[in-house]
Amino acid sequence: MKKYNFNAGPSILPREVIENTAKQILDFNGSGLSLMEISHRAKDFQPVVDESVALFKELLDIPEGYSVIFLGGGASLQFMQIPANFLIKKAAYLNSGIWAKKAMKEAKHFGEVIEVASSADANYTFYPKGFESKVPADVDYLHICTNNTIYGTEIRNDLDVKVPLIADMSSDIMSRPVDVSKYKAIYAGAQKNISMAGVTVIIVKDDELGKAPRELPTMVGYRTHVDKGSMFNTPPVVPIYSMMENLRWLKKNGGLEAADKRARERAETLYTEIDRNKLFKGTVEHDSRSLMNICFVMNDEYAELEKPFLDLATERGMVGVKGHRSVGGFRASCYNAMTMEGVNALVQAMKDFEAKY
Repeated sequence: MKKYNFNAGPSILPREVIENTAKQILDFNGSGLSLMEISHRAKDFQPVVDESVALFKELLDIPEGYSVIFLGGGASLQFMQIPANFLIKKAAYLNSGIWAKKAMKEAKHFGEVIEVASSADANYTFYPKGFESKVPADVDYLHICTNNTIYGTEIRNDLDVKVPLIADMSSDIMSRPVDVSKYKAIYAGAQKNISMAGVTVIIVKDDELGKAPRELPTMVGYRTHVDKGSMFNTPPVVPIYSMMENLRWLKKNGGLEAADKRARERAETLYTEIDRNKLFKGTVEHDSRSLMNICFVMNDEYAELEKPFLDLATERGMVGVKGHRSVGGFRASCYNAMTMEGVNALVQAMKDFEAKY
């Protein structure tokens, strides 16, 4: 049976990316060694890092004066590392979900933190709006999380504020064009849209480094990794290779504008069925709906049908559609590699299930 991977992360990757990575795991560039066992300083691996950086800069149209680095530790480590490097006196944070809240908590270790807006009281069922004018002009940055995997909310444009932005884009990076010049830093765990788990991508504005009024441990300072080209210590070799293959695939398939178009097509198809089908309802406000993580539940009068529908979806090859425990119901994560075939299969399952009732 064909499987359709709707997991929220680690998540679906293009089949050719998986196959090409698997080939190199068996024999890297004809060296007779596995990609898993080569030295990160092997002559054939530096080009992998270089090409990955170049593809990031090309696809995101990153302007001069920015560096792209690859680290371990996941985006959660960046909740600490971002303020350690960039928080001088105070920072503004937008509380749009669990991950944004966790980032805000870590920032308080380094200075004053101002919560400019929050949707917590509504269980994060909308992305906060109309807060831009409330951002103090004297903060070092405004931190946002652009997509919330648990609740299924997203902001899909670059905010217009008078202070530099810093964004956690873990679950929607490389799914749309971004005006990188508005950001002091962008960071993302790779295991949603760009690679297997194990590598974190950080885009930093070079002239903002070294301004924090504190002495940083060597590994914490971004300058360390910029100066060493992500090679200060052993980087996550296999995930970086997988990322390079995925960026090649993304470029071959039209880049970020095409990715954005495909994301909108997938989401529109699924949301249309959710809104039409008498059994289901969406969980977030329409203008906050994520294109990456589509959350929905049974209508109240059909609540007892949740498990039977999940069983049907599973029988038809759907993987990972059970909703997060904070929301319940269902979550269909439609990252870059998800096909319309997969979305249509889920929609058909919803239609067939409705026909029974």
